[in-house]
Amino acid sequence: MSEETKHCENPSCFCRGLGPDATAFCERMWSKVTRDHFRNSRVEFLKGLRSLIDEKIERLQRHAEPKGTQVPVD
Repeated sequence: MSEETKHCENPSCFCRGLGPDATAFCERMWSKVTRDHFRNSRVEFLKGLRSLIDEKIERLQRHAEPKGTQVPVD
């Protein structure tokens, strides 16, 4: 990867993946506390998505038709 296209390597950085200009902005303008708040907000957002998916799976499983067929035994 060239120096021109290098992105922030820090996984907790808010600007990760946006390019060198955003990385420089974050490093100069935002304190560690501010970056931590944005990182935590990303984690909470993903937890919210997980919760939505878990609820949908639960609803689908509750209303699922029983598998197999019943066979009368004489």
